[in-house]
Amino acid sequence: MTVESTAARSAARRSGTGGKRATQAATGSGKAAENGEAPGSGTAARNGTAAAADGTAKAAGKPRKAAAKSARKTAAGPAAKTAAKAAPKTPAKATAKSAAKSPEKSGTKTAGSKAAGSKAGAKAGAKTGAKAKTPAKARTGTGTGTGTGSGVGGSGGGRTEPELVQLLTPEGERVTHPEYDVDLSAEEIQGLYRDMVLTRRFDAEATALQRQGELGLWASLLGQEAAQIGSGRALRADDYVFPTYREHGVAWCRDVDPTMLLGMFRGVNNGGWDPNSNNFHLYTIVIGSQVLHATGYAMGVAKDGADSAVIAYFGDGASSQGDVAEAFTFSAVYNAPVVFFCQNNQWAISEPTERQSRVPIYQRAQGFGFPGVRVDGNDVLACLAVTKAAVERARGGEGPMLIEAFTYRMGAHTTSDDPTRYRADEERVAWEAKDPIQRLRVHLENAGLADDAFFARIDEESEAMGQHVREAIRTMPDPDTMAIFENVYADGHALVDEERAQFATYLASFADSDSREEGR
Repeated sequence: MTVESTAARSAARRSGTGGKRATQAATGSGKAAENGEAPGSGTAARNGTAAAADGTAKAAGKPRKAAAKSARKTAAGPAAKTAAKAAPKTPAKATAKSAAKSPEKSGTKTAGSKAAGSKAGAKAGAKTGAKAKTPAKARTGTGTGTGTGSGVGGSGGGRTEPELVQLLTPEGERVTHPEYDVDLSAEEIQGLYRDMVLTRRFDAEATALQRQGELGLWASLLGQEAAQIGSGRALRADDYVFPTYREHGVAWCRDVDPTMLLGMFRGVNNGGWDPNSNNFHLYTIVIGSQVLHATGYAMGVAKDGADSAVIAYFGDGASSQGDVAEAFTFSAVYNAPVVFFCQNNQWAISEPTERQSRVPIYQRAQGFGFPGVRVDGNDVLACLAVTKAAVERARGGEGPMLIEAFTYRMGAHTTSDDPTRYRADEERVAWEAKDPIQRLRVHLENAGLADDAFFARIDEESEAMGQHVREAIRTMPDPDTMAIFENVYADGHALVDEERAQFATYLASFADSDSREEGR
């Protein structure tokens, strides 16, 4: 197996030619033309047609060369038909005819498509190949009227994304699912909309503050509001959450003051909140480690005989970490009441998902012995329904479950990242059409569940949220310099006490120096 360079793949994305298989199809088009194939098929060489034709070159003689020349002249049109008529009755023709009956392996799935020897198959292959040239279309999922939605294979081709749970289509239409559903009142659906709008406004304000030099860094959740609010609202107060560093919406659902999330990124505290006050652990910068922490905590919950659940959030990039695999192993063996919630936003910084996994992420759970499900991560109702079912399953002693929320990071990985260097603008535009907030708003409007006055109130509250965040960030006090020694050990430690005393003496030396300077 060959591996193309990152630079070559990035160039292919920006030019809209797809991934490695699209490149292979392009380089193989010349061979296809020599065998009388249409350019769109691009697979006859791999299916054995070219090899068989070369093996019978002596038997074909000059008539075969004439047929190949004629095929090259007409390859852009119905080349297969023309070449078939012009070619002599030799073993090469018989081989080509036989190969035409075998299914295509071009990496793009076309219903009823046959190999390039068939005129209909050539046209279908050319049409499919044209579609595969657009990275945005190749990487995005589209909902179906059945409420299960399906995605299209990654830009590299060769993989059709599986169906996903969906209760609200991108057009805002309410659909049903045979296994997962929710029955919410108008007020509850309005509450979900409010949660998402205010979370997005807070996130946008934090991004702006970082650009103004008020924060050292910020990780935006833009586009992932439905995954976080839907899952966050499915939890009970006694459930425990282990986040990464992007779960601002989940923190909102756990009643953590949004301004507390800014302290760590401003460098004025060592976390910002007491995890046990809201059963919401501190943000974890080390990729994937919180999944192990969640599993250990869940094992403790089971030993205590409690009926609460634990949920661990992580991204598609973290799914490649060994910590996550180890957490899956321990949770399965000990039947821990933990839900693994992976927000697959398609990009682990600059690496697409297909660079990390040959199968959809949720299917990895099968290898560890527990179920997995993929949900439309831009559908807040589906995320709520699936997460609620998963945590209830965990509480009932049925063990872990993996949820893959198929969503999209519309912004940068963090404010130090530039996504224009590795992904196409068309890709983001395609996902913006499935914006989770707009989707729910359309549903509220079309179903008559909210009026203009409601949306106006939310907009006013959003403006007040922005003003509150701006004022809070600039009035945050400097941290207590001795606070770093607190909460290191639950019962204290002699070495920490010694280090605290040494540091206090060190700080006091600066105060003595300043006093001597003032006395001169």
